[in-house]
Amino acid sequence: MPREELKKQTFERLGLSPGLLKRVKSLGFVHPTPIQFKAIPIATSGEDVIGIAQTGSGKTLAFSLPMLQHISATKKTGLILLPTRELAVQVQETLEKIAGNSGLRTALVIGGTNPRPQIKKLRAKPHVIVATPGRLIDHVEQGHADLRNVGTLVLDEADRMLDMGFAPQLKRILTTVPNDRQTMLFSATMPAAITKIATQYMKKPLRIEVARPGTTADKIDQEVFIVPKSEKMNLLEKLLKEYTGTVLVFSRTKHGAKKIAASLRKNGHRADEMHSNRSQAQRQKALKGFSSGKIRILVATDIAARGIDVSDIQLVLNYDLPDQLEDYVHRIGRTGRAGKSGKAISFAAPEQRRDVASIERLIKMTLPMKSHTGQTLDPSDRTAYVGKSRSNTSYGRRSGGGNRGGSRGGRGGSRGGRGSGGRSGGGRKWEPRRSGGSGGRGSNSSTGRKTSDSYKRTR
Repeated sequence: MPREELKKQTFERLGLSPGLLKRVKSLGFVHPTPIQFKAIPIATSGEDVIGIAQTGSGKTLAFSLPMLQHISATKKTGLILLPTRELAVQVQETLEKIAGNSGLRTALVIGGTNPRPQIKKLRAKPHVIVATPGRLIDHVEQGHADLRNVGTLVLDEADRMLDMGFAPQLKRILTTVPNDRQTMLFSATMPAAITKIATQYMKKPLRIEVARPGTTADKIDQEVFIVPKSEKMNLLEKLLKEYTGTVLVFSRTKHGAKKIAASLRKNGHRADEMHSNRSQAQRQKALKGFSSGKIRILVATDIAARGIDVSDIQLVLNYDLPDQLEDYVHRIGRTGRAGKSGKAISFAAPEQRRDVASIERLIKMTLPMKSHTGQTLDPSDRTAYVGKSRSNTSYGRRSGGGNRGGSRGGRGGSRGGRGSGGRSGGGRKWEPRRSGGSGGRGSNSSTGRKTSDSYKRTR
């Protein structure tokens, strides 16, 4: 599996039904991942859950198994919301694999595709709706989607949905679905806006955190090339000769992704592109071609940072540094999977030293640097190459820990400040019981109830 597993644990003692255990075993899942091991027992008991874990940590199984078990027992509908079409497609495929020939009906509700087949499936009263927020709201407003029977709601990659401006749609959906439901929220980070959602729309959620924000895989070899914009394509061509496996190239803009892919194809490479200007059919074709090996190089915007699960990517190359700090971790997390080693290379312009420094603070390590000619830059030599930092980059704003509003207009208001995002608010943390006391009581919810003889809840 493309993720860390707990080799001494199995799925047998996580509260799953015999039927689901049989399906899990038939699919080759033997040992749970940390998020699965911690979240599944709580979710199967019907509790609200906040799971803080990186993309690729096994979250889909962590919420899919309890959801299917609840649907079977209650005959209620499951609703899963995701930020991108690609993630929605992958989650639906996982659900269908788990369900096997049980007759599970799913409705995939995403943009960029013909809505008529979606309407047909929604009218057939699906057991699970897998959707992106915008398209689901469209169907709700037109009377095609009925959310009154939703018994389990999952918000996956919640921080990314907020980054993409889905806060109004999420609020609309959260106020439309029944109050008597189970809610599971999974996110890679815990910004203030996520804490607000947890406080307003969840019932005493238990918070589980399996990896701190900024955690990167141990086996990913990372380095930065300081390269002028005019030399980026030449350096990319050199690196493509050195790394002969599959390569995922990230561009900051969709126009840039299109331009890079066109240049690579012109130079004889098997390359395709993936960005929001492409139709869903084109995006799925590019992703399938990349997964199968037909396409060696996929050039993408950040819709692929958390939107693909492709094994054996040899190199992730940041042609442009990401606008959002956390996306660096998500981008390079596409390589170094299944316990294998991986390579991540980033291009930085001479004036982007502050951006690189912000990434280093996030991942808590110093990144090796080279000039675009391949010369290794020692720490004492770096200033000669990096020049002055940009004064108005998103990273510069972020390092201060304040509101991200700035140049992002109204979206900043829905995000709130990120400076306090790391605090433990918004849920009760799942941790080993310590002697003396059973947890305090927060101002918004009761937090002292025991979960078992071995664990407690804290604010």
